[in-house]
Amino acid sequence: MAGQNLVNLENVTAHVPGDASRVLLDAVSLGVERGERVGVVGLNGGGKTTLLEVLSGRRAPDAGRVSRLGGLKLAYLTQGDDFAPGSTVRDIVLAHYGADHEWASDAKARDVLGGLGILPRSAGGAGIGSSLERPTDGLSGGEKRRVALARALLGEPDLVVLDEPTNHLDIEGVTWLAEHLLSRRCGVVVVTHDRWFLDAVCTRTWEVANGRVESYLGGYQDWVYARAERTKQADAAEARRRNLARKELAWLRRGPPARTSKPRYRIEAAEALIADVPPPRNTVELLGFATNRLGRTVLELEDATVRIADRTLLDHQTWRLGPGDRIGIVGVNGSGKTTLLKALTGERPLDGGKRVQGSTVQLAQLTQDLVDLPKDMRVLEAVEAVAKYVRFGKEEMTASQVAERLGFPPARQWTPVGRLSGGERRRLQLTRLLMAEPNVLLLDEPTNDLDVDTLTNLEDLLDGWPGTLVVVSHDRYLTERVCDTVVALFGDGRITHLPGGIEEYLRRRAAQGTDTGAPQVGAAPKAPTSAADQRAARKEAQRLERRMTQLSKRQEQLHALLAAAATDPQQLVELSTELKQVDAEVEQVEQDWLDAAERAEA
Repeated sequence: MAGQNLVNLENVTAHVPGDASRVLLDAVSLGVERGERVGVVGLNGGGKTTLLEVLSGRRAPDAGRVSRLGGLKLAYLTQGDDFAPGSTVRDIVLAHYGADHEWASDAKARDVLGGLGILPRSAGGAGIGSSLERPTDGLSGGEKRRVALARALLGEPDLVVLDEPTNHLDIEGVTWLAEHLLSRRCGVVVVTHDRWFLDAVCTRTWEVANGRVESYLGGYQDWVYARAERTKQADAAEARRRNLARKELAWLRRGPPARTSKPRYRIEAAEALIADVPPPRNTVELLGFATNRLGRTVLELEDATVRIADRTLLDHQTWRLGPGDRIGIVGVNGSGKTTLLKALTGERPLDGGKRVQGSTVQLAQLTQDLVDLPKDMRVLEAVEAVAKYVRFGKEEMTASQVAERLGFPPARQWTPVGRLSGGERRRLQLTRLLMAEPNVLLLDEPTNDLDVDTLTNLEDLLDGWPGTLVVVSHDRYLTERVCDTVVALFGDGRITHLPGGIEEYLRRRAAQGTDTGAPQVGAAPKAPTSAADQRAARKEAQRLERRMTQLSKRQEQLHALLAAAATDPQQLVELSTELKQVDAEVEQVEQDWLDAAERAEA
């Protein structure tokens, strides 16, 4: 029944266990309707997980009342994936079913198991036995996460509660999960830092802050709009946060269209806020800074070959990173992205070819592993031990200011490093890395353990960072925000440039007939393309590339003209109309180029 609440919280209060002075939820009242999809955002340690535990019944509130619909079937994915010792994948994911034919005849079960890579997405079900009989004790962290997520999604729950479900999922896995949840009629409450996922899935957003839960209609972008409206009325002490929200709005409005619809009144209100905001970064200016700091040679792999066991990651590839390049690397889990970063740094020797590093390069890398930190220091001391000041483009910041931007408020900066949580240690690791002022920065899954606000602040810092940047991340939003170029590892020994970005990556992966990295059984082979057709396709691609260059220049000119015509409404209308036409042609030319490129490579 529409509008029926599955769970209600009435004046619920919850404290930090063992510390009644720290209130996480303060007289919170809210409910989850049937079919509603709620995204939960807020700072790390602010009470998001506590809210999920109270909703799901894992924790009783310290005060207030929780009521649930009679007979409610609830599935809960926790952040930890602890399974019973000696259990197998089958024991965990197929507990809802009896004989194999029961789940094998269930299309939803096959979709979940295939979409999460537990079984091949194939009609014959090849490899089912070996996949399901694997002991959970021997699974990697990412594999355990997928198994736990499958357990939560299988069956017919009325309400699915998910705590960081996108951790350890690659871009394809996140995309599949979003589409799967959209296809279901159950209620969803999800905590995640993946902003693309929030926008794609959620019909409502809860912000947990200072013991309260504020509710907003829509996904991440709608929440940003609403928060900007609220911060517009804030006092002078909130000026920095207000400016950050305005810059985020500028990015959202200038970027690709959101998948979710936004109320018109919010779009109109946002226009006034972002009218005088500069682009998120001045690419030309940063390129000048980067060239001065780096020279012409940065990092190069020449005729490089890299092998992992019996698989060839790079097969005689040449790849050059120039000053100011901002590159995102995508690929399925296990495709070799981290190994490629290690080859770039020289940590992993090449099996063939050579690596070249410029003489002025000062390289820094954020790995997925936590490094040893000075536990005898306090947070600010650990940051100032690297440097007391740092410059991002034209802006100079103190160590304390950078630490605050990355989630350490002034009071928290005097916390001993040894008492930090895992997420806080990772933020401190990143802060120290940036304070060293490297001119080449390699980030391997930088979004792990970062909340939405900290991610936004990180992107804001990287907007003004003058150097060469390489990012490996499953966070689609961050990759599209901070990177100008996307390359992919498709398992064919090449580094493939993707002019169409992540959307092109997903199209190419779909064209391979797979969601999990293995071809579908029975997929028809592509018909070979003649040499004459390939030559014609290459010429067509070259023509389209020239046209794309012309259109890109015109886009830049129009943006400059729009900025100069801020006081001329008539000219603004004319320029905006032309810009929309140019943007539409750019989209069409990109698609035509992709088609031509595929024909040329067939």
